[in-house]
Amino acid sequence: MMKYTWFIVVFVTCMIVEVQAQDFQGKAVYQSKTQVNFDFGNRNIPEDRKKEMMERMKRANEKTFVLNFNKTASIYEEEEKLEQPGERGGGRGPRFGAMTGTDGDLYKNIKDQRYLVKNELLGKIFLIDDELQALDWKMESESKKIGNYMAFKATAIKTVKRPNMRAVFRRPGGDEEKSEAEKEDEFIVKEVEIVAWYTPEIPINQGPGLYWGLPGLILAVNDDVTTIICSEITMNPSDKIEIKAPNKGKKVTQEEYDTIAQEKMKEMRENFRNRGGRGGGRPN
Repeated sequence: MMKYTWFIVVFVTCMIVEVQAQDFQGKAVYQSKTQVNFDFGNRNIPEDRKKEMMERMKRANEKTFVLNFNKTASIYEEEEKLEQPGERGGGRGPRFGAMTGTDGDLYKNIKDQRYLVKNELLGKIFLIDDELQALDWKMESESKKIGNYMAFKATAIKTVKRPNMRAVFRRPGGDEEKSEAEKEDEFIVKEVEIVAWYTPEIPINQGPGLYWGLPGLILAVNDDVTTIICSEITMNPSDKIEIKAPNKGKKVTQEEYDTIAQEKMKEMRENFRNRGGRGGGRPN
């Protein structure tokens, strides 16, 4: 197994050197689905209303992204969705991805090991500029076909930080009242296993979102709540796209952005409670 893994690494390294000597570009389309548990509690909500809310939540968490890449850099952008007929306000709610800085246009430069994200947080534009964090990938023996490409499995442990929407939308009083420590927990931090599938046939160490660092383009990735899978790849498209870093917005580091987002979460929680906790269900 180790000999096999090293063969792949050496082979792909040689291909990367060859690719970097060429002027090439690629485009990969990804489908992303995120699971959100929705707890209605003891609220008296009609079943048809619950079903409608769950459908809107499901649609809001099914997204399409496009990754345009060259030999050193990439830009990862969400495709805009057309509003569905009869959908009120496009089915939009709070953009929870904005709370972690993962909802905007994401630029990654592997050579400089930097990333930039242009992100809107409750009406204000921020530009997150920080260092790419490398995961300690473990090469696995499993392989499978994804589309026309042979993909190999890799795993890693990653610490993730996600908004705790239960803390934001918890109603005051009753059985839902928690300790002061729990009420201040706007974010949940935990370790999760990341499972990725990469193809040496496209020998660049890029991937969707902030994922990178494998000897081939990452075609699929899964954490404990989100699954991202590539549905289409175009190499050297006739219409070239300039891959450049975003430059608009208030420049902050990821840590600074997280602090700002946490304060916004507190404001949302207080505003919700000041309205008496009125609303629909309670996301987890």
